[in-house]
Amino acid sequence: MNDARLNVEQVEADVLCIGGGPAGLCAAIRASEQGAKVVVIDKSHTLRSGDAGMGNDHFMCHIPDVQGELPGFFNKIGKMSQAVTKTFWENAYDLVKLWDSWGIPMKYEGRYEFAGHSIPGYPNFMLHFSGQNTKVKLTKQAKKAGAKIINRVMILDLIHDNGTIAGAIGFDVRNPKLLVFKTKAVILATGKCMRLFPQNTGSLFNTSTSPVNTGDGRAMAYRAGCELTDMELNDRWSGPKYFARNGRGSWTGVFRDPNGIQIDPGNEMPAHFYPELHENYQKSGRGPLYMDLSDISDEDYEYMKHFLIHEANTPILDFFKEEGVDPREHPFEFMTYGLITPGGINYNEKCETPLAGLFAAGDEFMSFYIAGAAVFGSIAGESAAAFAAQAKPLDEKRAQIPVVTAKELLESVLNRTDGATWQEANNAIQQVMADYCGLIRSETLLTAGLEHLRRLKKKVPQVLMAQNQHELMRCVEVLNLFDIGEITFVAARERKETRQYHRRTDFPFENPIIGAQTLAVKKENGQPVPKWIMKA
Repeated sequence: MNDARLNVEQVEADVLCIGGGPAGLCAAIRASEQGAKVVVIDKSHTLRSGDAGMGNDHFMCHIPDVQGELPGFFNKIGKMSQAVTKTFWENAYDLVKLWDSWGIPMKYEGRYEFAGHSIPGYPNFMLHFSGQNTKVKLTKQAKKAGAKIINRVMILDLIHDNGTIAGAIGFDVRNPKLLVFKTKAVILATGKCMRLFPQNTGSLFNTSTSPVNTGDGRAMAYRAGCELTDMELNDRWSGPKYFARNGRGSWTGVFRDPNGIQIDPGNEMPAHFYPELHENYQKSGRGPLYMDLSDISDEDYEYMKHFLIHEANTPILDFFKEEGVDPREHPFEFMTYGLITPGGINYNEKCETPLAGLFAAGDEFMSFYIAGAAVFGSIAGESAAAFAAQAKPLDEKRAQIPVVTAKELLESVLNRTDGATWQEANNAIQQVMADYCGLIRSETLLTAGLEHLRRLKKKVPQVLMAQNQHELMRCVEVLNLFDIGEITFVAARERKETRQYHRRTDFPFENPIIGAQTLAVKKENGQPVPKWIMKA
């Protein structure tokens, strides 16, 4: 039997940013500029972690001098409130200029270039930028502003102080240390939620967005009493077959069926706005579908490659090169990937959550992509710094600091020599989600699946084992996924209609009556409880 022991260390700050992506780093920069003492925590390393770690090539914004007046309906679209949407459009261009001043190239050959990731016939507000080193630049700027960055630490749970969030408890993913962060405000910026559903690629980590983003912020916010919204309204993506990350890019060819017949008008709409096209062709026996680049010019090919590289698509370009394949001469297959979870913490235009002292930004609720991370990260930093300036210090006698509980959980996983690995537990939840809460949903399936998931959720903490601190991090990620999975089941069973990729065979149509409402799930008496609220 192992005898691992975690040493307890304490860290104090005004503002704690959990997550070192664009949202967390922009929050740290702005909060530091407001005079707050800021600590940024990242379970990997802020230079290259998460979804933006290897780059991004599109920044949603409106530049009046280039695009003219913003269409009025743009302030009403999006998954979040109109106030949030309006705030985004009002601030996005300022962040473009700010990022450019920090050394992130926001122009292409001296001009603002709006291209890619758009619906033909609609205004394009996706600014192509060269963002391969975005996080390197943001990390440098955060340090320059005075923020302290602590890498290789994963946050386990938040600390309560009389109804206010006043810190967090986490652990080092390399060394046997438990860290208690005593702060006056906390910003959640942990990114998307992946690895809940299988991605049809044969690997837990072959995903369309970063596989290390496992809904950690959502899970800890939920456990602290924050409601999560739209968790049942899943999304999908498509891209090169078995190269899931490389679906995130502007491939400028056309799609053709096995007979060479072009099946789209020569744009990216099927890849981005009809991702199931490829799956439908496959299921009907008419597939596979191929991306054909044979008709594009050398100039367009180099342009495409430039932005593919900045969108972190170097693996597939390197693969083509290593295998001696010229993609302009050899069409390659596309496929539809698995479900992802865009819903989450529905923060307001000031990035406030329903919990005092807790703020959220970026893909804690998936909207506006990296531009949203920049805009709302900055706003979250300003809001958190203002809150911290008038907040009282943490009252250790009154606060709920779960040091003993955390130590017992983590040390039991580390000391266990016989049990289940994190991979086995992750595969188990993915199987349950796919079989009972996947593309086919019904009352009977969801009820049975929820029962299976809850049985697993109860058992997994008792059998999970980790051979080191890194595996311990993976185990905690899986425990978070079980919380997210349970919430998804509860919400999917409550939503008795079909909408987006939430498809109920027993309720096959959209219900217009609930179209103006959003479905939230909150923890009450230890259980997830759904409730309908009007959209703001």
